[in-house]
Amino acid sequence: MEIVTTYRGRDITDGDVDIIRKIIAAYPSGSRRFISQEVCRAWEWQQTNGALKDMVCRSLLLLLQSQGLIKLPPPKCKLPNPLANRKKPVNIEVDRTPIQGSVRDLHPIDLKQARRTQWEKVFNSLISEHHYLGYTQPVGEHLKYIAFSNDRPIACLAWSSAPWYIGVRDRFIGWSPETRQRNLSLIINNTRFLVLPWVAVPHLASHILALNRRQVAADWAVVYNHPVYLLETFIDTERFQGTCYKADNWIYVGNTTGRGKLSKSTTPTLSKKAVYVYPLTKDFRHRLRTAEGRPC
Repeated sequence: MEIVTTYRGRDITDGDVDIIRKIIAAYPSGSRRFISQEVCRAWEWQQTNGALKDMVCRSLLLLLQSQGLIKLPPPKCKLPNPLANRKKPVNIEVDRTPIQGSVRDLHPIDLKQARRTQWEKVFNSLISEHHYLGYTQPVGEHLKYIAFSNDRPIACLAWSSAPWYIGVRDRFIGWSPETRQRNLSLIINNTRFLVLPWVAVPHLASHILALNRRQVAADWAVVYNHPVYLLETFIDTERFQGTCYKADNWIYVGNTTGRGKLSKSTTPTLSKKAVYVYPLTKDFRHRLRTAEGRPC
């Protein structure tokens, strides 16, 4: 079959387009959401937790319509886009009394998974106010953590789905594009790490990072029903040296190209990031190459 387009790493063939046309014809009064869900069922296009990839599929259907390959029914209603014009997180005040001393003085450190809990708004507020990248609502699989000492927040960490293609990472693993498409969900990315500015404790960052990497894979399996074998992160070397990752024995595998994931240019437009990874099993390469994950 002829490939007509590629979307989110999935090759869409003329046979796939024919299936979409038949579904549209079979349900002339069906909503775009209904059609998208039927396409997902026909393709067995699901997230790793079993949920249909409805939003991704709807975006694909709009792309195919813009290319003149299908004709969708008119939208029945225009729902508000929860990601458009999203308001800045509400500022939540926390105790800002300076914290000094040693890591031992802060024990026990309690690391709480904050997503969909009472602590999520606190996490969003702290990242929005104190992280240099600010807060951006994650899309797809993600978890958020707050580290507490004596019931006071001292650090925040966030993890999200891994980017589709990172050359130095993929060469380090040694997998094919087809295997990457199937198993990319087995890698997660540390997208935010913040030790709060009033906390000045030597070695605390690497200590909390180690606590979190020992916990996150188990939490991910509970929430998303699949394992994680490799952690990754990107360090803006114009701002940071990646000291806590080095202290926690993360592996430097190279730099990004600086072109960005959507750029078609060969000229760097962004600062290059240092890529660090942490294998969670000794046989991580074998697992990433052979595990039967779900297509992205």
